[in-house]
Amino acid sequence: MNAGVAQTESNGQRPDPSDPYQRMAQTFPVLAPEMLTRVIAFGHAESLPDGAMLFERGERSVDFFLCLEGGIEVLESDDEGARHVVHTHTPGQFTGELDLFNDRKILVTGRAKPGSRVLRVKRRDFQRLIAAEPDIGEIIMRAFILRRVGLMLHEQGGVTLIGPGHSANTVRIETFLTRNGYPHRRIDTETDVDAGGFLECFELTAEDLPVVVCERHALRNPGNAALADALGLTVAIDPDHVHDLVVVGAGPAGLAAAVYAASEGLDTAVIEGIAPGGQAGTSSKIENYLGFPTGISGQALAGRAQVQAQKFGAKLLVARGATGIDCSDVPFVVMLEDAKSVKARAVVVATGARYRKLDLPRYCELEGSGIYYAATAMEAGLCADTEVVVIGGGNSAGQAAVFLARTVKHVHILVRGPGLVETMSSYLIDRIEASDRITLHPYCQVTALEGERHLKAVSWTEKDGAEHRLEVGGLFVMIGAAPNTKWLDGCVDLDTQGFVLTGEGVSPFCSSKPGIFAVGDVRSGSVKRVASGVGEGSVVVSAIHKYLEGLRV
Repeated sequence: MNAGVAQTESNGQRPDPSDPYQRMAQTFPVLAPEMLTRVIAFGHAESLPDGAMLFERGERSVDFFLCLEGGIEVLESDDEGARHVVHTHTPGQFTGELDLFNDRKILVTGRAKPGSRVLRVKRRDFQRLIAAEPDIGEIIMRAFILRRVGLMLHEQGGVTLIGPGHSANTVRIETFLTRNGYPHRRIDTETDVDAGGFLECFELTAEDLPVVVCERHALRNPGNAALADALGLTVAIDPDHVHDLVVVGAGPAGLAAAVYAASEGLDTAVIEGIAPGGQAGTSSKIENYLGFPTGISGQALAGRAQVQAQKFGAKLLVARGATGIDCSDVPFVVMLEDAKSVKARAVVVATGARYRKLDLPRYCELEGSGIYYAATAMEAGLCADTEVVVIGGGNSAGQAAVFLARTVKHVHILVRGPGLVETMSSYLIDRIEASDRITLHPYCQVTALEGERHLKAVSWTEKDGAEHRLEVGGLFVMIGAAPNTKWLDGCVDLDTQGFVLTGEGVSPFCSSKPGIFAVGDVRSGSVKRVASGVGEGSVVVSAIHKYLEGLRV
């Protein structure tokens, strides 16, 4: 049946992904004989002794293997370091998942079964295979994506996060892991009966929490950069190498610029301080994005876009945000948080904007411990069966309210103005009005927060002076936008609010400094929509080509 799937797809007919058997066939397809012949041209066959290791967890830049005879066992390691078989590739099946498109440490181990014979395709030849055989590349790409989804869903091949579920640092670490697509499981020390045993096993105390356990090594409350280094999410940077283009920011606009630039042959690197997706990456469901009639989560959209960019050869550097730029000469030098730097002939500023914060006592103390800026499944789980408050009247606030209403007791939307008509899409307004679990409170302003280690209650005042106090499980703040442009440090002209002014030179996306472009939410006057950001990121590449051609003259 699996071989039939590969052949059917090559004829343009797609299987039904809702069928679990066909989904398994897409995850572990058996290539049709005609496809095997074409793949063989990119590698060389090897006969392997029983138990030979093809690759081991933690390695980088591993090869692609196609099973010809025998079998290849894929193993994961648990917290005790013991290995377990999660799948066995049979003849016609291939190894690998998304880490074959980048230089991150792989998550699993591959071991040969008795009498195995494989086709080894070197990394550089694997890239040629994907480019030269697009129908086979489509099958491989889909399989890799589904395998990563499976690892995430079944918490395989990753790490264990141990800590109190409502702790700001636990939330921070889980957000980082989730948004970077890193498999993990969480043991909540507030509710999980297994937590005590884990703490004893690794000789941990409550003061050590949260910790990340990876193959018997415990990282005590690691920062995002340290965690990325330990898990192999970071890739090596050559400070002397000059890229054609560096994109700063991996939101929709930045990822679109990277996809189009890399696909057109530009040596492209993307710098991202936290994880791909930007603000859009925190959206539970985007329903008005062209081509997705049933909607798509911001994280899923960003995940597909980053794989697409890496497929074409773009490098993605996460957990290393930009801290400054030397634009006095070309190549430009972008400084990073770890005192390293990246050189480029052209730079796209796609750092977007962040939600503004409330000016209230205790606010900073409670960020991440009841005060959130995203409404994903993680936050919804933390707030289950409680009442929550969403502040903001834009689409992000509306999407959050609709999503949260499925699992919380009640959602209260607070806005300073008269309503939502001026700021929110009508489809979201209709859903909010139709829900008996969402209440809109116009002309309101939050005045107080209560709670020690976690937010417990919110107070607000209405236009007529009436005051209300509500015990809540979470406060979701989605108000206004402050541009992420501090790192530019006077290199380009900004408007009075700090957004990048554009329109100079050959493109509406050129900044006041030739060679530095701005797209998406960070650009002054831009339309703050995902589709708009993607459009700007794709269109700016033509102007980059013209600029680079001018440098060569």
